[in-house]
Amino acid sequence: MAFCPNCGASIADGAAVCASCGSSTRPGAAPVSNVAVSGGPAGAAAISTGMQSNVAGLLTYILGIISAVIFLVLDQYKNDRFVRFHAFQSLFFGLAWIVFWIAWVFVWGMLTFAAGGMLFWIGLPIRMLIVFGGFLYWVFLMYKAYNNEMYRIPFIGDLAAKQAGV
Repeated sequence: MAFCPNCGASIADGAAVCASCGSSTRPGAAPVSNVAVSGGPAGAAAISTGMQSNVAGLLTYILGIISAVIFLVLDQYKNDRFVRFHAFQSLFFGLAWIVFWIAWVFVWGMLTFAAGGMLFWIGLPIRMLIVFGGFLYWVFLMYKAYNNEMYRIPFIGDLAAKQAGV
């Protein structure tokens, strides 16, 4: 009788994979951690690696467009509609924020120039409020994703749901 080098459970002689933890029983194989195992037909083990959907949904917002694209191309999340929805929503929110900010800078810059620079001191606190509001909304979106909620941003959320197939 042999024992698993990762979890110590007894395994059949010649078995390549431990039925308890799903790790390889070959000498020198790296131990597997954070692996969920569920029993299948005839005692076969189905291994599911990765993180929970709510954590992955939260992480789609962390780096904005970059993390959204990363989670959209990762194989283990291609079929997870929850993660895909939040990835698309993060992507569209990031793009909308960039477009809004470019328009804001252009319009406010033209108004400041036309007023001879007098609007700069009025625009500074307004700009700070907009940035702080955007930051709070970003944190709110991460909170909703972590709580397994598919909160939809008006208009953007509908686009994201359509792309994710929700």
